[in-house]
Amino acid sequence: MSGRLRRCPRDRTYTLQVSCPVCGHPTVPAHPARFSPTDNLGRYRRIARGWTI
Repeated sequence: MSGRLRRCPRDRTYTLQVSCPVCGHPTVPAHPARFSPTDNLGRYRRIARGWTI
């Protein structure tokens, strides 16, 4: 268990657990990924995901 807040996508409850205590569905991180303006590998990540520059 980590100290990061997580959210269940099914019933939208917040928890610190990996699975939802209400429905048992796996939870996802509630916060977006960090953004860095000096992302040196961002170009390659966009190509891998299919996002064109």
